[in-house]
Amino acid sequence: MEKIIEKSKLAPNIHRIRFHLPLLVEKAKPGQFVILRIDEPGERIPMSIADLDKKNGILTIVFQEVGKSTAQLGSLKEGDLLADVVGPLGTPTHIEKYGNCVCVGGGIGIAPIHPVAKALKEVGNQVTSIIGARNKELLIMEDESIAACDNLIISTDDGSYGFHGFVTQVLAGILEKGEKVDFVFSVGPVLMMRALARVTLPYKVRTIISLNPIMVDGTGMCGACRVTVGNQTKFACVDGPDFDAHLVDFEELLKRQRMYLKEEKVAMDNFVSRMDQSAHHHQSHKPS
Repeated sequence: MEKIIEKSKLAPNIHRIRFHLPLLVEKAKPGQFVILRIDEPGERIPMSIADLDKKNGILTIVFQEVGKSTAQLGSLKEGDLLADVVGPLGTPTHIEKYGNCVCVGGGIGIAPIHPVAKALKEVGNQVTSIIGARNKELLIMEDESIAACDNLIISTDDGSYGFHGFVTQVLAGILEKGEKVDFVFSVGPVLMMRALARVTLPYKVRTIISLNPIMVDGTGMCGACRVTVGNQTKFACVDGPDFDAHLVDFEELLKRQRMYLKEEKVAMDNFVSRMDQSAHHHQSHKPS
């Protein structure tokens, strides 16, 4: 059982939770992920690592409520126990001195680019981070991003904060101006990462994206997270989650992501119904 030692809300439906897991944190590296279960019958939920406090053994996870399991996780409080947190899993992001690096995070993807941006800066790269959200209210980790990189550029889809437009447009502008970019790392919605790959391809900029496809066991055994990269079948949980953006079959990835939408909706409706029944039960048993 793992205790949530800290929980905070970063934006509507976006939460940050922290665990004291010294052994896991000691071994974990930027780009890796963990799998957690809320309770014994619960779904195994893959979660990118948002930060690693090596000194104090603290693991930070940032997540958005998008379905039944993440809504259930969002309902937990500090001090609550989870069945387990397993990791580190996946292949760490390859960190070396590339030169001028750009880390691009969209939405909840801002969280996993944070440890990678820090690691790239630590080995001597010049790091620019571009982070974006649909609007100012949904933008997360601005202060952490400022601390982790040399330059920070913010964009919002509705123009409520920073550049009015998408993160991919910001990167396109940098490349069109002729600024030297040696390496791009990105995490975000699949459509965003597909657009990003199309932006960097003509410039032949090495572009790595971190995928978060449907995943079950996290060991390569179930095959749920398979993705085609360079015409080869890869498993995101063990071969990734990082892949060359210019080689990923995004159309197949998008189709696979939509496979279980119906089942997810049924699970969410059942969860909401149980929560409503529980609230009604507590209400009806209050002393008058």
